Amino acid sequence: MPAPSAEEIKDVNARYHDVAAADYDRKWGISYGVQGRAQVVAKLQRALGERGLRFGRALEIGAGTGYFSLNLLRAGVIESAVATDISRGMLDELATSARRLGVEVETVRADAAELPLPDASFDLVFGHAVLHHLPDLPGAFAEFRRVLRPGGRLAFCGEPSRHGDRLAGVPKQAALAVAPAWRRLLGAGERLRLEDGEAARVHGLEHAVDVHAFTPAQLRRLAREEGFEDVRVSGEELVSGWFGWINRTLESTAEPEQIPPLWFQWAYHGYLALKALDTRVLERGLPPAIFYNLLLSARATADG
Repeated sequence: MPAPSAEEIKDVNARYHDVAAADYDRKWGISYGVQGRAQVVAKLQRALGERGLRFGRALEIGAGTGYFSLNLLRAGVIESAVATDISRGMLDELATSARRLGVEVETVRADAAELPLPDASFDLVFGHAVLHHLPDLPGAFAEFRRVLRPGGRLAFCGEPSRHGDRLAGVPKQAALAVAPAWRRLLGAGERLRLEDGEAARVHGLEHAVDVHAFTPAQLRRLAREEGFEDVRVSGEELVSGWFGWINRTLESTAEPEQIPPLWFQWAYHGYLALKALDTRVLERGLPPAIFYNLLLSARATADG
């Protein structure tokens, strides 16, 4: 079959994320408390390779339900934020969470390659798990450069690496194989698929919204070709990534309310322990390409 066009990719992304928005935070365990803030700040610091940074006006690309923007605002890392996404449903969820948390965020529905925003108007452009959804990456990076002030920073976290994405298939398949025994052990029933019609059809498009997996060299080239300097690519999550995919895959097969709370506590603390191993040992000595996630940071040239 012919490859989908850029417009088809954007349409699928918008429709899928509109439907997924209401359940997105629960599905991915997104938190806006102390733990969520600590996780987001740590990810941004790892991407930038620096601690203690503060930014004035920030722009999030593909903000989704607000995991990064809201947590960075609450942590005081950014003073103000504009959140963009191609999905109106995601932005509506973000706005609801912002009101509940008492945080102000401007939301703009926009394609990353056509930002309706002024030149040189942001100190930081950032995103989490978004670049791999974008059909026009050169166009998007050109827009990131245009809206950044001279010397402004770029930071993207959670982008799937080509090798890491392939490796992730191993724990997913293993988890599916043992899922019936796991459900019996926990006393959880198999998840019922009650969706029908358009919702079921759109949820089935989840695999189609991920259009890229990257090598570190690809990310460096994208940034440098659009006028960025001090480009840095690092890797994140190896053993913790495998552990996380096993747990998420198992959980996806069971009725959520029938999974015992102790399971979630064990899964969360196990992930944190393995994440510490990744951060303190493996990420320091192994090449970024083998990790599941890649983090990119760069600086807009001072001469514009």
